[in-house]
Amino acid sequence: MKLDKRVVGLLAGILACALVWVVPLDGLAPISAAGQHCLALTLMTVVWWATGVAQPAYVSAVYLALLILTGTADTGTVFASWTKMQMWMVIGAYLIAAAVKDSGLGERIAYWFALKFVRGWTSLVVSIFALTFILSLLIPHPFPRAFMILAVMLVICDAAKMSRADKIKVGFLVFAAAAPGSMFFLTGDATLNPLVASYAADGCSFIQWFVYMSVPMLVATLCTLGLGLVLFRPETQMRIDFDEVRTKQAALGRVGSKEKRTVVWLVIAIALWLTESMTGLNIGFVTLLVGAVLALPVIGEVITPATWNSVPINTLVFLTAAMGIGTVGEATGMNAWIASVVLPDSVPGNALVLALLIAGITVIIHMFMGSVMAVLGICVPAFIAFTAGSGVSDIAVAMMVFSAINIHYILPFHNLAILVGEGEDNAGYSSKEAVRMGTPLTAVVFVVVLVEAVWFRLLGLM
Repeated sequence: MKLDKRVVGLLAGILACALVWVVPLDGLAPISAAGQHCLALTLMTVVWWATGVAQPAYVSAVYLALLILTGTADTGTVFASWTKMQMWMVIGAYLIAAAVKDSGLGERIAYWFALKFVRGWTSLVVSIFALTFILSLLIPHPFPRAFMILAVMLVICDAAKMSRADKIKVGFLVFAAAAPGSMFFLTGDATLNPLVASYAADGCSFIQWFVYMSVPMLVATLCTLGLGLVLFRPETQMRIDFDEVRTKQAALGRVGSKEKRTVVWLVIAIALWLTESMTGLNIGFVTLLVGAVLALPVIGEVITPATWNSVPINTLVFLTAAMGIGTVGEATGMNAWIASVVLPDSVPGNALVLALLIAGITVIIHMFMGSVMAVLGICVPAFIAFTAGSGVSDIAVAMMVFSAINIHYILPFHNLAILVGEGEDNAGYSSKEAVRMGTPLTAVVFVVVLVEAVWFRLLGLM
């Protein structure tokens, strides 16, 4: 009888938790009872996430409840993320993303861009990456952004009478662009980026994030784009019937009042994001405010009560658990213990060697765990504890770990954006396309982290 993967994962997680809970770990390095219990519960949770025992939010709920019921941590520590701006920024970002989508503004921008710049295969692929960058400032989540771009690109594919095989390539490249494209701006991925920013000791503003990540992500984007053009070539030369595309654009009608109000509030939001260091207004609550104002009469009326359905409770629970790993791990001493056991005795004096160490260990762990959130929750706190007192800032460590995880994938489950687009009902591609791109992309991970080491050193972060 063949055992179900979920059952195997369930039992493996429970076994791992039980063993770590009772086995003496002091022989490796001193650890408190709370730290050991936190490690046991965290390991069980990571195993369950990696093996897909249940939808990640259910696993996260079990983890959060057990942390409190076992006395490992108090509620204030476990749910500390809800007292910070990151969780509220996520909620506001989902509301803004829904407004841009439902008003038709995002689709209108995408059609205009495509008609103006797409003339052949190369310009089509470049446009995918350019639109991902542009819309990441307007739609603070990679999934709705990618599906919107995909819809526009498929219209162009149909107008070019493109083969199914070429459409699959286009679909994959849309989601491949999502990884580096969502990391330029703090609001580019409202789930992951605020989590990484939360590790900055003195906070990380919208401008600071862009300054830190702009150069590394430009390198990552150009490398991904280059690989896309080399590895995914069309079967036939593209000839686009632009009249068909214009028909789709015309079907949107004239710019409506909802789109105009959405533009006004987006301009206000972006202006406040950019001037956070001058105004002192918290970027998370600015995002929440703008998202909520879009529902008010007269000045809003873009989103409706039903729009709350676009704010996924499962993502919020998952994010609470992922951030809780770091918070509880620090409070109980788990993070320091992992750093002392897994990592070298001393921090390398050379920034490039440190960057390669961070990238190497992170990629190896990510290969087995799969979950970006899980690896972030384990690796970032451990490396921050490891580099404490070395002159390397926490945000530099967090961003290098994040880059190594979020750009890296071999199979779709390694990156949620790639996983979401997989399948006939989505972008049409399979694991074959992910492996084809992901294998050489692994080398790009190390290039990007090395660039970050040099760039962060120039900025005084290392």
